[in-house]
Amino acid sequence: MAYIPHTLEETRLMLQQIGIASLDELYKEVPDSLPEATLDSLPPAMTEWQLSRLMSQRAASDGGLLNFIGAGAYEHHIPAPVWEIAGRGEFYTAYTPYQAEASQGTLQTLYEFQTMLAGLMAMSAANASLYDGASALAEAIRMALRANSSGNRRVLLPATVSPHYRKVVQALVPEAELIQVPYCTQGGHIPPESLAQYQQVAALVIPQPNFFGILEEVHTLTQWVQGQGGVAIGLVNPVAMGLLAPPGQWGDKGCDIACGEGQPLGIPLSSGGPYFGFICCRNELLRQMPGRIVGRTKESGPAGRTGFVLTLQAREQHIRRAKATSNICTNQGLMAIAAAIHMAILGPVGIKAVATACHQQTRTLLHAIQKATGLSPCFNRPYFHETLFCLPRPVAPLLEELSHQGIAGGFAVEKEYPELQGGLLICATETRSDEDLHLYANALAKALQQEEKPC
Repeated sequence: MAYIPHTLEETRLMLQQIGIASLDELYKEVPDSLPEATLDSLPPAMTEWQLSRLMSQRAASDGGLLNFIGAGAYEHHIPAPVWEIAGRGEFYTAYTPYQAEASQGTLQTLYEFQTMLAGLMAMSAANASLYDGASALAEAIRMALRANSSGNRRVLLPATVSPHYRKVVQALVPEAELIQVPYCTQGGHIPPESLAQYQQVAALVIPQPNFFGILEEVHTLTQWVQGQGGVAIGLVNPVAMGLLAPPGQWGDKGCDIACGEGQPLGIPLSSGGPYFGFICCRNELLRQMPGRIVGRTKESGPAGRTGFVLTLQAREQHIRRAKATSNICTNQGLMAIAAAIHMAILGPVGIKAVATACHQQTRTLLHAIQKATGLSPCFNRPYFHETLFCLPRPVAPLLEELSHQGIAGGFAVEKEYPELQGGLLICATETRSDEDLHLYANALAKALQQEEKPC
């Protein structure tokens, strides 16, 4: 909250009303054996204006770098109405919509979110969001394991999936037998023929685009895993689906489950969050879907008015989680509402235009870098909105040099992919102008030339 509204006298009266003498008594059930938390690192108390000034100074120190980092979090233009509407009290401070008669606005907005997202993915149904893209992938894998009647636990998790996502899956789905599939060193993708060595798999995760920005052969991969009797899990960038074939159209039958990070749909970068995850699926798997699902119904009376309710969930989802479909029983509802507003404002034509502009700007950036530095991308496959260069020197010092010039120059992949020493993942979205792209290319060339000079 922006301020504390209660005076000491008001606090005393409230405590008196409930029959206790101090605020400390509210926490008397906390056992003394728990270690006492200390706040030694906090500075002395400040007035409101002092604190506001300090925060402004710290925000200004960030420098507003020209951003060319992607790697799973993307800077897009967010139309002004998105957070003007999502920031209204009806949405911004609304509690979870368990009580349908008091939550029709929130429920309807989440229903519209599900409808638009399912349409974007060409899938049968969507849920009303999860924590983030990584946990959404973990939940998608758990869905696939539950749907496998044979008890098979073998899940193919390609190395082209985000390293962060793979770590989250390992932590959240210990029951899965995760098998990492290596990528082609020339193309940066998973060659479908390389999967012949794997038999009897429960699921295959298919990123599109993958962590390197490379496009996978999604149709062939989908048909292969479904031919094995396994579940095809599409892990997708929702903006890219405005330009590429959506998961519901992969292969002959379409993907079984689609999931991903919804941050590109109207959510600012915000130093890492909050973001939100999404899951879509075919009707056959709907009962396995975690999180919340909003349904539309009609009153039974003569008026027959349309209403919206949480549906298709057992109570165990919320009160007996050990027996529930998933331990996920909450969501990022505000983020989903913002995404619904964002998608409604852009519409199908607008989302396609954003995706097209992103890809075009990345192509322009690639050509500018090639012209200025003579470097070429590491991989020779089609890409979307992000690509990897392998530089002839360590990336970390170069990124520091670029930051001094006001540029966030990309993501160094060598920590997660030791075989890609000098690997720099670069992204451009519709927010980067042609001037920005050439400024970056020239700054990168200058930084590389300075390093080559003898001491």
